[in-house]
Amino acid sequence: MSFLLARPEALAAAAADLLDVGTSVGAANAAAAASITAVPAAAADEISQHIAALFSAHGQAYQLLSEQVSDFHHRFAQVLSANGLWYATAEAGNASPLQSFGQAALGVVNAPTQAWLGRPLIGDGVAGGTVNGVGQPGGVGGLLVGDGGAGGASTAPGAAGGAGGSAGLIGNGGAGGRAGAGAAGGGGGTGGLLYGNGGAGGTGGAAVAGVNGGMPGRGGDAGSAIWFGNGGSGGLGGTGLPGADGLNPTPTGKAAPDGSYGANNAVNSNGYFSAGGGTGGAGGTGGPGESGGQGGGGGTGGATVTGSAGGNLPIAIGGAGGNGGLAGAGGTGGAGGAGGAAVLNDGTSTAAYAGAFGGPGGLGAPGGEFGGSGGAGGNGGEASAWAPNYRANAYGGYGGTGGDGASGANGGAGGRGGSGGSGGHGGLFVGNGGSGGNGGGGGTGGLGDLGGAGGRGGNGGAAWLNSVPSGIEGNGGDGGVGGDGGTGGDGGAGGSGGQGGAGGLLW
Repeated sequence: MSFLLARPEALAAAAADLLDVGTSVGAANAAAAASITAVPAAAADEISQHIAALFSAHGQAYQLLSEQVSDFHHRFAQVLSANGLWYATAEAGNASPLQSFGQAALGVVNAPTQAWLGRPLIGDGVAGGTVNGVGQPGGVGGLLVGDGGAGGASTAPGAAGGAGGSAGLIGNGGAGGRAGAGAAGGGGGTGGLLYGNGGAGGTGGAAVAGVNGGMPGRGGDAGSAIWFGNGGSGGLGGTGLPGADGLNPTPTGKAAPDGSYGANNAVNSNGYFSAGGGTGGAGGTGGPGESGGQGGGGGTGGATVTGSAGGNLPIAIGGAGGNGGLAGAGGTGGAGGAGGAAVLNDGTSTAAYAGAFGGPGGLGAPGGEFGGSGGAGGNGGEASAWAPNYRANAYGGYGGTGGDGASGANGGAGGRGGSGGSGGHGGLFVGNGGSGGNGGGGGTGGLGDLGGAGGRGGNGGAAWLNSVPSGIEGNGGDGGVGGDGGTGGDGGAGGSGGQGGAGGLLW
């Protein structure tokens, strides 16, 4: 005996394709009708006229045959479409009574156990919903056959996920629901008494400040099998809190005292002479503590030379400015002291050459750790030469380099992720234990704070020659390098994985 298998949707699609083909062919024939049914003669002679008439007759015969084929094609497509509709109608008519009968019979069978025990004899448990942000437990499966319903997901902070429903004699336990912030995931349902796998545990809630002490929720424990079946997988732990952003300290300490000024060195001589001013003292270091004070400014160096007749090569050199003092945590580095002024005052000597050199400015101190700004560099010292009887030069001092800014404070490490749920035990006789749930992801590390600004470089010293600003001025100092921004905190450690379930006794 042979059987015919028909798919109504395939028949309907084939009929539609055939109608499209017929439409395309008909349009092509209509477009060519004028050129093949009335072929013009190539010339006015009798032979050309007969040839044109012969081709025109063939074209007319083709058009007549095409109309007959098109009519057959159209009727065939209509029959095919109608057959598909008849098959679909027959299937619907045959299926409806069977479905209605099956549903009615199942309702009759389940009614007594539903009324007496609150659960059907055959059928799956109802999935738990969410009521006021709290996940509800899943319904139990049928006494004979049926899976447990899945637990509902919680959305309220601190609310555990709904537990999965247990199966009856044969069936799988329902999966636990996802927890709200900081709470544990719902436990998986137990598998069927005779056969069935345990349900998977629900995912733990992410950590939120003020809920559960800021700790993430644990993954839900998986359901176990009883006699035959595999244990479920433990739920995933919740994600840890993000780390705190780095914060540079606010300076609160007092500024350290400035360094002392360098001593002037005055010379009055008729012979060869030169003089250099003393170097300014270094600025004091800012006090330690919560935030150190600003470092003290360096002292100003000094030099004054007064010559007289008969001198030979008089030179005046200003003392170097003192370096700025170091700052405490978060404080601004001390500014460098200004370079000493060099003054050459000789109106009677006949030396071939004389010069005045302003002292260099002191270096600005680097900023205190954790975002302190660098100190400004000291200005170069002025140079002044007054010697009308011989060649003299005046050179202003170089400005001091500004201090570098300190790096910003690093961000805090992220919080630890929640522990994964335990895997379910396998069936007593046959079955594999469920895998433990993965630990939750650690929280994101915090952002580092901004680094301190580099100190401004000092200005070059002015130069004066014979009381006229025509000497060589000093170069300005370089500005300090800005500090690096703080490093972002490390991500939190992942949570511990859940314990795997035990396997069956035999297999």
